Amino acid sequence: LTSAPLIDFFSTMGWREKAKRAKKLHRPSLKNWECGGLFEIFPGYVEKVLKSDGIKSKSHSLEQAIPVMLDVNNLSAQDFWDQYEDKRIPCVIANIPNCCPAKSGCDPRKWPALRRWDPERMMDDPDIRSRLFKVGEDDDGKSIKLKMKHFLRYMQETRDDSPLYVFDSAFDEDKYAKRILEDYEVPGFFNEDLFHLVGERRRPPYRWFLIGPQRSGTTIHEDPLSTSAWNTLISGKKRWVLFPPHVPKHVAKGRGLIWKDEDDEAIHYFMNILPRIKNRAEASGGAGDHEGFECYEFTQSAGETVFIPHGWWHAVLNLTDTVGVTQNYCSSRNFNDVWVKTRGGRKKMAYKWLCQLDVHYPDLGKRARFLNRRDNFVMKYHPDEVKKREREEERKKRRKREAKEADREKKRSTKRDRRERQRDPVGSGAMLVSSYADVDNMKQPDYNGRQHESRAVSP
Repeated sequence: LTSAPLIDFFSTMGWREKAKRAKKLHRPSLKNWECGGLFEIFPGYVEKVLKSDGIKSKSHSLEQAIPVMLDVNNLSAQDFWDQYEDKRIPCVIANIPNCCPAKSGCDPRKWPALRRWDPERMMDDPDIRSRLFKVGEDDDGKSIKLKMKHFLRYMQETRDDSPLYVFDSAFDEDKYAKRILEDYEVPGFFNEDLFHLVGERRRPPYRWFLIGPQRSGTTIHEDPLSTSAWNTLISGKKRWVLFPPHVPKHVAKGRGLIWKDEDDEAIHYFMNILPRIKNRAEASGGAGDHEGFECYEFTQSAGETVFIPHGWWHAVLNLTDTVGVTQNYCSSRNFNDVWVKTRGGRKKMAYKWLCQLDVHYPDLGKRARFLNRRDNFVMKYHPDEVKKREREEERKKRRKREAKEADREKKRSTKRDRRERQRDPVGSGAMLVSSYADVDNMKQPDYNGRQHESRAVSP
């Protein structure tokens, strides 16, 4: 009587309950994840978006269509660095996972990810299916995780407006899931990774394994510490929007354009908020905060790699179920901006990094010190500064000890005076009588204006 249908029933209940718990932890205030009915209307939005893909926006400042469409077979690493990365021009590079020629600096073989990262294969992959992957964060910033097999069932069945999204940077810490690192290779265009000098333990998160159900995504943001990023899509389609660095943050985020029943989830941003941002920019006539306003929308397809230069605001929406990988990096070409952000945001790491730069990249070490002098920036963890703070701390402690000792001495003195008065009450009384006598013996004026001595009369 037991068999497959019953086992499948309990299996279904397992993933449903775990997904329900994950959603409650991720967005505890949202009781109904399907309240917007976006599952029903999303296909129409996707159809409209894909029809508009042939229209490319030309940059006023860069004098070319953004993003620039490239093919790995016709592009050398040096050409990419000189023509695009140095100039902070977003690109879409085709065919990196399929065929990476030697001149681009890549291994010419195909990525194993093309075969292994198919959702059906991952469901049966012994290294992946039972491992936990991050699908969100709770209100305290703690990671919320689901087993891969449960998440893939959720992805197949979900009707949520904005579904959970595997966005995991810790897979390399799992002894089985770290095999994902063998499934892809960092393209030669992006292999200068200066943060590796501080070690994996100390550096900030920088690479993510991505599995996104349709309607999931990441809302508008700028990559941390002014790093650049590359994002390779193995399967599916993603919708992107980019804003150049000169567009103010509040404009890109649509501040003041989010209605009461909306939030900043990616699907709401793309379907509702972004059209309002563009309408307001057009209505402004390019005045005020919208002076020089530019934004660029495009669709990324499987096999394409998007390059996002540092400082560009961007958001992503999964038009279909997608699987991909992304990494942030610092190279010698974006080093200046990364250094300025890192020295202020990751002070201890910045000094360790500078010491390693002095050894391995002395020119960059000199450049970092020049930037510090230019900005009158003092590094908190430089040994001289550490000693200075230690001396100041010791002075503060000494002053505190002296103040406490003075306070204790004052209390001891008060107690001594009190004990003396208690031991010699007669002496105290005599002193009091004597003081009365002194007052009585003072010369007092008589009624005629003369002074006379008043004498104490014995009783």
